[in-house]
Amino acid sequence: MSDNATSGTLTLPVLPLDDIVVLPGMAVPLELDDSETRAAVDAARALPGIRAGKGKARVLLVPRDDGHYPAVGTLGVIEQIGRLPSGESAVVVRGTARVRIGTGTTGPGAALWVEATLIEEAPADERAEELAREYRALVTTILGKRGAWQVVDFVQQIEDASELSDNAGYAPYLSQAQKIELLQTTDLTERLEKVVGWTRDHLAELDVAETIRKDVQEGMEKTQREFLLKQQLAAIRKELGELNGTPGNEEDDYRARVEAANLPEKVLQAALKEVDKLEHASDASPEGGWIRTWLDTVLEIPWNERTEDAYDIAGARGVLDADHAGLDDVKERIVEYLAVRKRREERGLGVVGGRRSGAVLALVGPPGVGKTSLGESVARAMGRNFVRVALGGVRDEAEIRGHRRTYVGALPGRLVRAIKEAGSMNPVVLLDEIDKVGSDYRGDPTAALLEVLDPAQNHTFRDHYLEVELDLSDVVFLATANVLEAIPEPLLDRMELVRLDGYTEDEKVTIARDHLVPRQLDKAGLDATEVAFTEDALRLLAGEYTREAGVRTLERAIARVLRKIAAKQALDNVELPLEVGPEQLRDYLGRPRHTPEAQLAKEEQRTAVPGVATGLAVTGAGGDVLYIEASLADPETGGTGVTLTGQLGDVMKESAQIALSYLRSRGVELELPVGDLKDRGVHIHVPAGAVPKDGPSAGVTMTTALVSLLTGRPVRGDVAMTGEVSLTGRVLPIGGVKQKLLAAHQAGITTVLIPKRNEPDLDDVPEAVRAQLTVHAVADVREVLALALEPADVKVAAAA
Repeated sequence: MSDNATSGTLTLPVLPLDDIVVLPGMAVPLELDDSETRAAVDAARALPGIRAGKGKARVLLVPRDDGHYPAVGTLGVIEQIGRLPSGESAVVVRGTARVRIGTGTTGPGAALWVEATLIEEAPADERAEELAREYRALVTTILGKRGAWQVVDFVQQIEDASELSDNAGYAPYLSQAQKIELLQTTDLTERLEKVVGWTRDHLAELDVAETIRKDVQEGMEKTQREFLLKQQLAAIRKELGELNGTPGNEEDDYRARVEAANLPEKVLQAALKEVDKLEHASDASPEGGWIRTWLDTVLEIPWNERTEDAYDIAGARGVLDADHAGLDDVKERIVEYLAVRKRREERGLGVVGGRRSGAVLALVGPPGVGKTSLGESVARAMGRNFVRVALGGVRDEAEIRGHRRTYVGALPGRLVRAIKEAGSMNPVVLLDEIDKVGSDYRGDPTAALLEVLDPAQNHTFRDHYLEVELDLSDVVFLATANVLEAIPEPLLDRMELVRLDGYTEDEKVTIARDHLVPRQLDKAGLDATEVAFTEDALRLLAGEYTREAGVRTLERAIARVLRKIAAKQALDNVELPLEVGPEQLRDYLGRPRHTPEAQLAKEEQRTAVPGVATGLAVTGAGGDVLYIEASLADPETGGTGVTLTGQLGDVMKESAQIALSYLRSRGVELELPVGDLKDRGVHIHVPAGAVPKDGPSAGVTMTTALVSLLTGRPVRGDVAMTGEVSLTGRVLPIGGVKQKLLAAHQAGITTVLIPKRNEPDLDDVPEAVRAQLTVHAVADVREVLALALEPADVKVAAAA
């Protein structure tokens, strides 16, 4: 091997390294099985001077990263050649200095020879010494965490900063690329900065990993410790109970809780039987959880809790009157109930045959008349707790009777849950929307309600989940519905029916003044001193801006006005207080939607043509006015027969056939030209063709329309009629008289014809409405025609 001492140039065989990086000061064993390693070692030893024993053989240690060589390598001295404990040949090489790799050259052996230049390293400055101390401390901390105290002593003995930095080549946490970067960094300070940064990052990772390990270990130890303590506590409690004959903890001892709960006798026996099962059940058995849930449910039911009824009858009526305007039937029924309870209490009369004096009322009426809100008022008037059970859309019988306990997630029915929520055995329970209950493969919930709402049976109601008798006879049930026909007849038979018909205009004004306006003022962030509605404005809102049986749309209109006032006050700084009169409503709500004068003129115009009559009907939203139109086809262009349009139901179609048959049979008697009917088609149409219609009460209206058409005499525009017609011309009774008369009054009708047998129903119509209507009770179609048709001297030509 040639050596130029003056220039520092060396000619060395290359020993490439794939897996390790050797920095100056490191000594590493290399296996000689690799051909490149053996070639470099043999070439280094083949030099004449080495064979003559002059010095040690030297090689150039170059790390190889993905086939690439760096520009700086390590001058390595071959210290020893021998065999490893496993038997393989190996050589120990020690790095001594950094060299910069030059051009290739020739030399003995099969190895690659290159020229290399020694890199002189500047002495350590103050900054390098400071970094060396920091690095020594970091390495000592890491080695201390691993328990490598012998290596700590070795590191502490290294005083040279350069040697200390190059010892990072032993660090297992540095990657191959990082070690190559250290080899190529010839500046000592820069090299120390890099190893300090990498070592600091690794120490932070170690701290995080140590924290996580400690947290996991502590969690496991805590869980194990808690489990052992609980087992010991359970054993101690068991021993204490056996020694003292008393439970160690009464809250956890179900037997003590059951015995202290003052349950009814049969319920107590069933609960103690379940406690016996629980004591013999295995901790791993799911049955224990089911029994505990059942016992908790039984213990939460207020078996002996009852609120005292308020027997101040006048005060109760005052509460009802303050909360709701109108609804006299419901108020009277509640007052009667309280009066009877008071008398029984005064005379010492208690339970009769196990049954108490509960009540079951069905409140049926159109939307928005106050059925749901009435429940809370009733409870407040009686001094009872209130709970609402929403039945709309319920299709599962188990929602009423509960699930069997064998099912996963079993729960008691809604009635039991309502009693628990109320906290007493005599609450007011509102069964809301009972007409919206459906049925499918899971059963019929309305059938399950038969026992609940039967005063003769509900004192022994059995829920499938509880399987013990629950006394519901002291509960006041209020059921609400919009459509009476949707309630099954057996269920309706168990309830006392109270109809809530639409409000009159005066009642709406009173409700708006006393209830709706204060409530909406509060919601809008205003008060009565800032905004006030005049009575004329409320009457205009009720009569011309809204047309409904209830007051929901009226309340929305009031809310809209108040929102606009609040917005204008915020944007335009409108001065308050402000009074809202009829002239201001157009600015806030636009034009009125229902003007009585325009409506009346419209009705007179519609019936000004022969063949159009005004009828009355009842829908789910209350009463309504409908028109029935009839026409005759031209003999030359039209066909024969009867055409019925307007989505009429079967009963309404039959009414049209009956009207035609009556006219055909009595045409001569009525002096009608019915002979042409056999050659001309008859078309009867009920407008609003998109709305389904049915019922028999349009019979007289259809008959009147046909007679008007045949005689050419128009129907009076101020007359509306209702009633079923028979083949003999008799006018038969119908239902919904009150709703129909309210609708006629709102539409501006002044004369109404009703069946004679419906005359007693006029007592239900408010006096204010009856005073403005002329009601004729008729028994025969001839009377209807005499009252409804214009006189013969003003008739116009019929469509001929």
